[in-house]
Order: sequence, then structure tokens, then C-alpha cells
Amino acid sequence: MSARPLPRQDSHRISELQKAQQQDEFSRALRALLMRPLMTPEHEDFPAVRRQAERLRDWFAREAGWPLHVEREGARLFKRPANLADDTRGLPAYDGRRYVLLCLACAVLERADPQITLQLLGERVMQLAAEPMLISRGVEFTLRSAAERRDLVAVCKTLLEQGVLQRVAGDEESFIHENGWAQSDALYDVQRRMLAGMLAAVRGPSTWRIEDAPIDFEDRLQSLVAEHVVDSEQGRRDALRHHLARRLLDDPVIYTASLDPDAQAYFVNQRGAMAGRLCDATGLTAEQRAEGLALTDESAQLTDVSMPAEGTEAHATLLVAEHLAQRLRDVRDSVVTTDEAIAAFLRGAVDQYGRYWRKSAREPGAEKELADIALDRLYRLQLIAHQDGQIRPLPAIARFALGETQLRPSTTQATNNASTEKTLL
Repeated sequence: MSARPLPRQDSHRISELQKAQQQDEFSRALRALLMRPLMTPEHEDFPAVRRQAERLRDWFAREAGWPLHVEREGARLFKRPANLADDTRGLPAYDGRRYVLLCLACAVLERADPQITLQLLGERVMQLAAEPMLISRGVEFTLRSAAERRDLVAVCKTLLEQGVLQRVAGDEESFIHENGWAQSDALYDVQRRMLAGMLAAVRGPSTWRIEDAPIDFEDRLQSLVAEHVVDSEQGRRDALRHHLARRLLDDPVIYTASLDPDAQAYFVNQRGAMAGRLCDATGLTAEQRAEGLALTDESAQLTDVSMPAEGTEAHATLLVAEHLAQRLRDVRDSVVTTDEAIAAFLRGAVDQYGRYWRKSAREPGAEKELADIALDRLYRLQLIAHQDGQIRPLPAIARFALGETQLRPSTTQATNNASTEKTLL
């Protein structure tokens, strides 16, 4: 007996359902790679990345010019930044010193056996840090202080999170403490495939001959990510499209005025079509205004700095954003304000909202720290320009001009926080 063929309507419905499922998996894999460019096989979305590998490679190459390598051992999206002057990115709690230690730790692991201990890693990083060139630049690392050991542990945790190291035994936290740190240790497996993907540069810094290597810091950064551009009109258009797509995928907003004349002309003409292609693939929502373009993520899955959010600092940030948005709209006020003025504004907000904040945030003088946190969030979201104590609200902050505030006390009494709910106009 032969099976009866499905009616054409049912066959069409199944085909459409399969297409929708494929598109959903593609978008999920793409979003996962944007948030985790170096992805281990243990990542929950890695199977989807492998199934959609060919389509993902084509999309990233076409839209952003980013290479994607997918293997059984992991995936690496080589995200190269469009704006090297942007200081809002980076690993949490990392300063220049920790980045140096991270690079030295990777250099140690490149030459290490398949397994290494925390003590041995620290000793070898200490040896590399003793190079005269690093010493001349103020790098010092001895493991004698708890702060230095904390830096090393932070680097190890980064490498664990990135899948470069896998913990076999032991614990890093006891290594920090003054008493008995020399007897504390941890054992790691070194994952060389993931280690090889740590550097996303176009050209490795070790490939420069000493006499040819750039000296100026900005030149050194540019040399790491400089890409070949085809010398033709189409090649230049592709380079502009890649540059703008990288910024749209990485940044909260692009202001037209921040672009050079060539990029600005291309952006004004093509931003609608570009935003449509990027939004179709990522599930983001485009907000086009006279001042520029933003791709917003209502699900917050592609967001590393959430706003709005819950907690005292998040509520203070919303209040400051509303205050600055009002200044931007009120032509009678000067747009520019200062750190001290924002701290004073939050001090005045204690009477109205302080009962919903944690106790320490209500103490006299706490408004300075609260203002610093709020302004840092707004700066990282490109909602303000902040330099030398001067604050200038940027156009995108207008979306946080808020209506009537409704406060819902949190049930968590231990932190005495409040969850805030506001309605956008």
C-alpha cells in the first residue's frame, strides 16, 4: 500500500512552519554569537550555531565583514570594532593592568603543557612581567600582595568563562587570602582551540618586525584591525556598509553627526534598507530619527547594560535620564550640566523616593557615588556626552522622557530595594 500524499494546503503549511523554525534558529544562533563571539561546545546555542553555520558565515561576511569559524571544538566570530576610540566596552572590572596580565597569561598557556596549575601560571606570568620593556612601562607583578593575586584570579576566571581553561580540581578564591595562599592551588586543562581564538586582530602583534612596528598607541590599535579594502567604488561602499553595520550591531545608537562625510552620506541614503536587513536577522527593532538610528532589543537578550532595570542604582539612573531629557526639551535651560548638579538632584530625590532605596543610598554623601553610577550607565548607552565634569544629554535620551511614576515596593526586604515601573511617552 502506498501512503496517501498530503493535501497541498497541509504540505504548504508544514513547509511554512519549517521555514519559520529555521529562521527562528538562525536568529537565535546569530544573537548568541553576538553576545558570545568565542563560544564553547557547552553553550546552549552551540548546536544551533553548527546547524546554521553556512548561513551564519555568509550573513556575517556580507553584512559586517566579520569572519566566522565553526568547528566541533567551538565557534569564533571575529568581531572587529568599528570605533577604536570607544572606551565603554571591555571586560567588567578590568583596567589596563588586568589586560596586560590576561595577555601574559595567554602567552604562558600557548607554551604550557595540556594541564597547568594556578601557582605555576602565576609564576610564569611573573617571569614574563619582569621583561625590561614591561618594567619600563610601569608593569609590576610579584604575587606578594592580595591585590596582585586577586588580579591573577580575575584573569583565570575570564579564561574559564571563555572556555580557554577548564577547572579539574581546586579553588581560586583561597589563593587570594594572605594566610596560606602559597599552599592553595587549582588545576586546569588548557583548551588550545579556544586559546587560539582569543585574539580577534586581523594581524597578530608578534608579526611586526621591531624596526617596523608602530610606536604610537593609536597607530598600534589601527595596525591590529586594518583590513584590505578593494580599490574600487564597490569596495569602498562595502567597507562603509561593514563599518556602519558593525556599529549598529555593537552600539546602542549611531548619531549621524558622529560620522565622517563619506559615511554620513552613505548612512543617510541606506540606513532604512540596512536597518531592515539587520532587524530581520536579529529580531531587533529600528528607531529612525532625524539625529540617527538605534536598534533596540525589547527582549534584553543582546543588552549588557539594561535600562530600565530594577534596584536603587537603576532607579536613580532612570531619574537622572528623565531629568536630562527634560533639560534637552526645555529651551529655557542650558543643556549642559555638571556632575555636582546631578549629585544635588539625586540628593533632592531622597525625600520623594528614598524610602524605596537601600539604606546606604540614603546616607548623606551617598548621592555622589549614586550619580557616578548613573552617569556611567548613561554614558555607556551613549545617552550623554561626559567629559571633565561636564554633561551634555544626547538626542536618544529623549526616549526616557517619562510619564507618571508608579513605584512597586519589592518583596525582598533584605536589600530594601524598589522595583520601578514607568511608561514611555
